[in-house]
This record gives sequence, structure tokens and C-alpha cells, in this order.
Amino acid sequence: MSQYYEMDGTTLWNPSNGASRLFLNQAGFFEEELGVPSGIGPMESDVCEVTPVVLEVFLETVLAWRGCTDHAVVQALSDGFLAALLVLAERAGITTSWTALVGYGTGEVHDVQVRSGQLPGHGGGFAWSDSVRERARQLDTFMGS
Repeated sequence: MSQYYEMDGTTLWNPSNGASRLFLNQAGFFEEELGVPSGIGPMESDVCEVTPVVLEVFLETVLAWRGCTDHAVVQALSDGFLAALLVLAERAGITTSWTALVGYGTGEVHDVQVRSGQLPGHGGGFAWSDSVRERARQLDTFMGS
């Protein structure tokens, strides 16, 4: 069994039910946490419609939120979702302005890491975006449409 993420009748992604359920639950978490709609769903009869204009704002908001944390566990839990979200957004025709992202990350830092040390690819500034983009490139081949 699988589910379909579609935009105007075009399939953007066709994951298994389990992967879809996990992705939708993570999207729901970020919708609640950040107070913005995702532009994804609801899933009805194994199909959910993606609204690109709303998805673009959601993606930018999640990226900005991610840019304001230095907590290794939060980074690890967020970056996989972000990589999948980037693939979906790119398939919906959304172009992410990574240079504009630097301006977003100037907000208040949340979930500060108490213990020193950082995960590889998770450093200060926006070095994390390179690892998320690389992961998205890798996932693109596994996220068949």
C-alpha cells in the first residue's frame, strides 16, 4: 500500500503508508510548534493535495526555526524531515533561497545545547544547510513519484 502527494493532478511523491504517516505526523508537529500551516494534506483516500504557496512559507519557517537551534538532538531529529520536505518542495516547483535564509537565522536561539560538542555537519552559522541539502539530494532518488 502507498499514498500519493499530488499537486494539480501530478504525483510529487508516492511513499509507503508508514513513511507517509511519519512524514505527516512530523509536518503536524511543526505546524503546531510554529503556528503555520504546511500546505500538505489532509490525506483522504490515500491522496493528499500539496498547496505550493503555503508549502513555501512552511518550508521557510521550518528552515528559519532550524537555523536558530544549536541542540544536537533537535538538529538530528529535524534534519531528516527537512531533507524530505525539501525534495517535496522542489518537486512542487519551489526554489529555496539559501542566501535569504541567513537573514532568518537572526532570531532568538531556542533549544540551546547544554553539553559542549557538535555533530559532524552541525555547526554554528548555516553549515548545517549543506548537510541537509546533501541529504535531500540523496533522498530524491528514494522518494519515487
